[in-house]
Amino acid sequence: MTKKNLVYVWSLRNAAADKAGQPVAYKDHERYMMSVLESLAGALNDTPLGEAYNLVGVVYDDDEQNPRDQQVVSDYGFAYTPGRQWLYPADLRVQGRLVNDLLLSVPSTYRRLPRGSAEHITGKQDFERRLHDTLVELKADIVVLDGLLVILDELVRPGAPFARRIMNIHPGITRIESPYERRGAYATWNALYGARGLTVTDWATNATTPSEPLYLTGASFHYVDNGIDSGEVFHDVLKTEISPDDTILELRWNNFNNSLFPALHEGLALLARKG
Repeated sequence: MTKKNLVYVWSLRNAAADKAGQPVAYKDHERYMMSVLESLAGALNDTPLGEAYNLVGVVYDDDEQNPRDQQVVSDYGFAYTPGRQWLYPADLRVQGRLVNDLLLSVPSTYRRLPRGSAEHITGKQDFERRLHDTLVELKADIVVLDGLLVILDELVRPGAPFARRIMNIHPGITRIESPYERRGAYATWNALYGARGLTVTDWATNATTPSEPLYLTGASFHYVDNGIDSGEVFHDVLKTEISPDDTILELRWNNFNNSLFPALHEGLALLARKG
């Protein structure tokens, strides 16, 4: 089997919100919050997945000049600093290379600009061009997005060079026909409210309406299109039980370990066999 070049794309701010790389409160004790990247590195090191893929780059889109990004990653910074908290162990290696040596910054600076303005639109186009050029330089065969809070346009349009080569790992079921469907940035919160018998109708005010409780959630590995978690599902896992008294971080820990890590690892293995 010829190995495929794999590029992982994420936002540091999303991982920071999960307290990645830190122990987090879990019921009456603490549990280590492993990042998706750390889990992927382990799978590439220790399972047959490493025979199918070479991780050749880890791209992040955070903007060091954006005050919002500065605030969200304030506990970590934008790069590893000795003696400071980081998103995974500083000595983490994948296939013999330090993960820190694979980090590449492609900042989505357009997010500082007024949404819908001409500058915002051209800035987003510029970001996608820079991301495209980085993927080409890395000779990427497959791209995995994790927590990238950006909707891609030109990169994934039908006929584009990376169409159906960019996958997303999402902490929720994205099949629209599923009663457990949870798309978008609030997927985990939606699942938690759902276990409490509530549906959020307005996230700005947290207004809710009663609904039939659902006590399961999962994760989806899907192709990326121009919508929000609307691409064709390639593989999903629905194995995360929810308790109504879970905290958001308890549910994130459970969903990562029970559904999201398996969905990513199994999905990549299936994708490799597909060719």
